[in-house]
Amino acid sequence: ADGDWQGLDENIAHVPFSTERYSPEEMVKRSQEFYELLNKRRSVRFISDEPVPREVIDNVIKTAGTSPSGAHTEPWTFVVVQDPEVKCKIREIIEEEEEINYNKRMGDRWVNDLKRLRTNWIKEYLDTAPYLILLFKQVYGTHENGKKKTHYYNEISVAIACGIFLAALQ
Repeated sequence: ADGDWQGLDENIAHVPFSTERYSPEEMVKRSQEFYELLNKRRSVRFISDEPVPREVIDNVIKTAGTSPSGAHTEPWTFVVVQDPEVKCKIREIIEEEEEINYNKRMGDRWVNDLKRLRTNWIKEYLDTAPYLILLFKQVYGTHENGKKKTHYYNEISVAIACGIFLAALQ
């Protein structure tokens, strides 16, 4: 049956759980420091064109990959794009879809809500950012034996991975 794990020859690594205990004072300190770090995060409409070490990108993605997921299926794929031609093609696709959003798909209320942000469907930063990091949801996977593998709660799992990804960028 779909999702039947019994008898499958997959080697799923098990990482033993070990808990580190903190004093109440250390818990307060750590929680406050983490809050202060994430409280600096902002949603902005500009992207830097300054180079970033690839190791930083890899570490951020590895951190996002620690996210919880339904039945530990990890239903996400992160793709890092650096090639200028590929970034340009991605920009073309996104701008085409965004123009449809602004002019047809989303409606007047959505367009009016965005006016205060002074944004539109033109996304020139997609060409100038050193990397584009794309996150794809996997609706299902494949077992080693070729059978379809259900990815439970894939949308929620990917949303959580995205949140941890954003936190790791701080």
